[in-house]
Amino acid sequence: MSGHSKWSTIKYKKGAADAKRGKVFTKLIKEITVAAKMGGGDPDSNPRLRSAIAAAKAENMPKENMDRAIKKGTGELEGVNYEEILYEGYGPGGAAVLVESLTDNKNRTVADIRFIFSKSGGSLGENGCVAWMFKAKGFIVVDKKEVDEDTLMEVALDAGAEDIAEDNGNFEVTTSPAGFEQVKSALDKKGIKYVMAEISMIPDSNVKLEGKDAEQMLRLMDALEDNDDVQKVYSNFDIPDEVMESIG
Repeated sequence: MSGHSKWSTIKYKKGAADAKRGKVFTKLIKEITVAAKMGGGDPDSNPRLRSAIAAAKAENMPKENMDRAIKKGTGELEGVNYEEILYEGYGPGGAAVLVESLTDNKNRTVADIRFIFSKSGGSLGENGCVAWMFKAKGFIVVDKKEVDEDTLMEVALDAGAEDIAEDNGNFEVTTSPAGFEQVKSALDKKGIKYVMAEISMIPDSNVKLEGKDAEQMLRLMDALEDNDDVQKVYSNFDIPDEVMESIG
């Protein structure tokens, strides 16, 4: 069990995205804007923009919001200049943490992130301190109620998926970054719905947390994701299901 997939499952159960729809829209608009600025406003030739638009549609973002964000990225409308910065650090119990951010004020952002780490029993580290522990992968989570394992394996593996694992009521499909779109499209064509689908950072190894460390780790992840400048957070923690239940 990777720390990232554990955190994704936790967020899905908590319904955090629905509870913070406004923040989700803000983060998605930033991503759409930056994607359009870097690769152009045509999603057919810009995979990052295509993925951002798909995520926005999944959150029922109005089309005019997406169109405006694209135009700000391409320069057709005046917009904010965002900078992509990756922060690295350690959480409670020594768990590795990666924080992807888009900010218009890096001094404000680094101060905020450093404070969040320290408040939750962690510490912000130097560049390169934990990034080597993670690899970029396509990551798709499918509820077991949606499809049987044999069907999913046939569709996903035929489309180029690297691995399919089972955990806590879900199937987790892993792909190479280059093969992600092809596998996701294959699932779409077969009508197989997924809980989440994204290019993610998957840890090579995990750190098992319990007790106070587990509680503080979840508070750290929540606080980081609640920050307006933070886009995504990854970690290699593993909190056993029975501990999760006791934390609530």
